[in-house]
Amino acid sequence: MPPRTPFTRSPVVLVANSGTWLNQAIDSMLEPLGYRVVSVGSGRELLDRAPAARPDVVLMDANLQDLDSIAVCRALRQNRAVSWHTPIFMITSAPATKQQRLAALEAGAWDYLSLVLNAEELALKLDAFTRVKLETDHALDEEPVSGLYTMRGLERRARELVSDAFRRHAPLACVALAVELEPQEANPARLAAPPVAVTYAGHILQARGRTSDAIGRLGRSEFAVLAPSTTPDGAGQMARRLTQALETAGPRPAGLPPLLVRAGYEAVTDLHATPLAPDRLLEHAGAALVQARTAGNGERIRAYQE
Repeated sequence: MPPRTPFTRSPVVLVANSGTWLNQAIDSMLEPLGYRVVSVGSGRELLDRAPAARPDVVLMDANLQDLDSIAVCRALRQNRAVSWHTPIFMITSAPATKQQRLAALEAGAWDYLSLVLNAEELALKLDAFTRVKLETDHALDEEPVSGLYTMRGLERRARELVSDAFRRHAPLACVALAVELEPQEANPARLAAPPVAVTYAGHILQARGRTSDAIGRLGRSEFAVLAPSTTPDGAGQMARRLTQALETAGPRPAGLPPLLVRAGYEAVTDLHATPLAPDRLLEHAGAALVQARTAGNGERIRAYQE
């Protein structure tokens, strides 16, 4: 194999076959290349597992024993069990006929391949299509101008970080921040931040965030920071540090009044001992932010409380 650029993350390959030959061949070929292989033993299990596994590539035995492989492929596409840009490959241990290839392509597969003909060619094709999938994920997950994660990107990154923290018995936190204009004597009402303030705040968060943090947009003037290896105490410190940076860092864009920032956060010390679903992590931080924005006692940073 020629030299390869490492993946930005380990792609998940969901392999479905009714025997053992495909699993053994794929494991030995792909795991050394940086893939994470998840195996299922039937078409039914593939349909059940695919939505939660969120694979980057699906490899299907062309001769599943329990269900017709073409029907399974079509169901994956029609039911949106995998994303529209996830490659699906039908794999056979024998040479593929023209009719088999056409049926697979019509059902939504990207190719119909024979493993025994050329394993190196199979690996190269998977590598090329997987990189396209990951690059498309990246484009969909980040705003093209700011480079911040979109809500979709935050949700996917939360799933990855929750899975990693659960496996390592590690802490994980999410800090949500809202940017407003500081009330003036002439106008004491809360003022929404204009686009220039939101753009400025995004730049500050990127500059002051850690390399490991995932920073994105929760709303028009709300941000979220997913912070791995961050305890509840650390999340509180991060919320205070970022709030201060947003309010005091300079120089501000010309004509931009001082900012008022509120923050809410959720954090778990050991995600394995206290499991928390990825969507709940973001939801709880957002709820704490709402509590901070509505607090009448001057408190502007709140930890999540049920």
